[in-house]
Amino acid sequence: MCSVDADVTKTSPVSVTSKLPDVGVSIFAVMTRLANEHGAINLSQGFPDFDCDPALVDAVAVAMRQGHNQYAPMPGVLPLREAIASKVHTCYGATYDPQTEVQIVSGATAGLYATLTAFVHPGDEVILFEPCYDSYVPVIRLSGGTPVFVSLRYPEYRVDWDEVRRAITPRTKAILVNTPHNPTGTMWTADDITALTALVDGSDILLIGDEVYEHIVFDGRRHESLLRYPALRERACVISSFGKTFHTTGWKVGYCVAPQPILAEVQRVHQFMTFTVHTPSQWAFAEFAARDPLAEKLAPFYQQKRDLFLDLIEGSRFRPLACEGTYFQLLDYSAIARDHSDTDMAMRLIIEHGVASIPCSAFLYKDTGGPVLRFCFAKKEETLRAAAERLRQV
Repeated sequence: MCSVDADVTKTSPVSVTSKLPDVGVSIFAVMTRLANEHGAINLSQGFPDFDCDPALVDAVAVAMRQGHNQYAPMPGVLPLREAIASKVHTCYGATYDPQTEVQIVSGATAGLYATLTAFVHPGDEVILFEPCYDSYVPVIRLSGGTPVFVSLRYPEYRVDWDEVRRAITPRTKAILVNTPHNPTGTMWTADDITALTALVDGSDILLIGDEVYEHIVFDGRRHESLLRYPALRERACVISSFGKTFHTTGWKVGYCVAPQPILAEVQRVHQFMTFTVHTPSQWAFAEFAARDPLAEKLAPFYQQKRDLFLDLIEGSRFRPLACEGTYFQLLDYSAIARDHSDTDMAMRLIIEHGVASIPCSAFLYKDTGGPVLRFCFAKKEETLRAAAERLRQV
C-alpha cells in the first residue's frame, strides 16, 4: 500500500511563469460551486436539469455493443459528417463535402480553440463583440494575438457598425460572430449581415461563427447563419454543437464546417488536441441527426420555457430584457439595488435568496456593462417555479 507524508509542501522546485496570470477559475464553475454550498437553485451555468431522449442513450449503448469502441477517424465518423452536411444544406442552402469540409470536435469550445489557434499568429488582432463568451480571449492571448473589443451596449446590445469599422486595422485577422448571442440573447439581423458583408469585401479577414444556439430562436425569427451567404461562407469557419440541440452538454460533441482550405488548417491543430471524439456518441448522433426532428421542436420547446419564466417573475422588481434566442434571460435589477455591482448582486441572490445567476461583467473587458444578471431557463418547470418564487421576494 502506498503511503503519503503528512507534511506536504506546496512550493515548486521549478520556476512557474503563467501564460494566463490574470485568469482564474471559470465564473460558471465558481457560481455552480457557490450554489451547491448555499443550497441555491442553480440558474447560472448553462445546462439543462432534465434528461435527453432515452432513445439517444440507447443508441450510444447499441453502438458500444456493436463494437464502436475504438478510435474514430480523425475528422469524425463519416455518417455523422454526412448528416451534418445534409442538415447544413437543408437549413441554410450551403453545400459542404463531408469528406473534407466537416470536422467533429470535442464540443464547440474545442472547435473554437482549434480554429483560433490555427489562424491567430503573434501580432494578429481578432475583433470580438462584448459581452463575449469567456473562452475567446484566453485562446487569442495564448496564440500571441490581441483581442479588439466592440461593445454591445446595455440595454439593447446591438452592433454599432461604425465602431466595427474603426476597429479594423491591417492587423485584423478575424472577426468572431456569435449569434444567437451568449449572454445577451440577442440575434443578428439581415441588416447586420449586409453590413458585415460590405465591411469584409475585398479583405482577407476570416470569419469565425459561434452558432451553438442556432436552433434556439424565438417569436418566428430566422437565424442569420454565416452559412446562408455565399460571400461570407467562403471565408468562414462555423462552429456548432450537439450539446445544446440534444440536451447533452456533458457529452461534448460539436463540429466545424468550413471550405476545405480553411478546415485543413483547423484539422492540423485538432489532431494534436484530442485527435478524435468519443466514438459511440458519434454513431448515435449520426442516427439522430439524420432522422430526428428535435431541431425543429427546439425553438417552441424553449420559447415555452422562456415565456413561463417571464410569466412567473411578473410582479417582481426585476425587469427582463429582450431575449430573442439562446436559453438565457437577462434581468435588470436596477429597481432593487442600483448601487450594487452585478457581482455583489449575484452573491446576494445566492446567499440571501437561494438563486444562482451569472454577473454579466464576467463577459466584459472594455465596457462597464449594466445592472443585469444572466439566468438560464433550460430547466424543469418545477425548477423555474421555485426560482421565480424566490426572485419575487427580492
